[in-house]
Amino acid sequence: MKVLFIGDVVGSIGREMLKETLPQLKKHYRPQVTIVNGENAAGGRGITEKIYKEFLQNGVDVLTMGNHTWDNREIFDFIKTANKMIRPANFPEGTPGIGYTIIKVNQLKLAVMNLQGRVFMNTLDDPFRKADELLAEIEKETNCIFVDFHAETTSEKQAMGWYLDGRVSAVVGTHTHVQTNDARILPNGTGYLTDAGMTGPYDSILGVDRDIIIQKFLTQLPVRHEIPDKGRKLLSGCFFEINDQTGKCTKIENIVINDDRPFGGGFH
Repeated sequence: MKVLFIGDVVGSIGREMLKETLPQLKKHYRPQVTIVNGENAAGGRGITEKIYKEFLQNGVDVLTMGNHTWDNREIFDFIKTANKMIRPANFPEGTPGIGYTIIKVNQLKLAVMNLQGRVFMNTLDDPFRKADELLAEIEKETNCIFVDFHAETTSEKQAMGWYLDGRVSAVVGTHTHVQTNDARILPNGTGYLTDAGMTGPYDSILGVDRDIIIQKFLTQLPVRHEIPDKGRKLLSGCFFEINDQTGKCTKIENIVINDDRPFGGGFH
């Protein structure tokens, strides 16, 4: 099974880059499942129903979310019917939405799970124990399992990777918007990447207008984050190959596309 994952899509530039580049990525990698993190898709904060549907029309199979899931209140109007969008499973019981979904790929199934870390983040239920709970259900249907772990610190992400090694096919971190260079297959067969990076404004700071962020560091005064709506574009993500029978990852490859690393010029 081949799986393509695209990191946090930020604002209109990120959405445009995804729409422009996804057909080329699909032609090159031929993924059976395409997963995208969309928690920053609406101006950097949350998602709307229109954007959700646009992602599906563009060829996305599953959308994952994160700590900005609820920033755009429109989500409460459609999340109950958005069966291809998952939010962190360790939100408290009774929270709208679902924490994992299972995608059918011909005769195969891929489970996609979303979890959120707790270090320097809002206090949620324990993601490690929530993973145990969900795996007890999911393993009855499939051993091909992808986890988007939306977390702040590299240590917590690495801990989750090692904790789930051999129990899931892949653990990919999101949230920090800068792709890490540690893609690997752990000893028991789980593909791992600390952070997939973002898809959005290339000449920004984590997707936000860079001058605003620099001014914040210079003055230590609060600023309003603004997402650029024009400029150069960046796409970040990763590609996995998973053994259909064992659920083990057999290949992981970083993907970065921007003006300095154009499509076809080699992926990193």
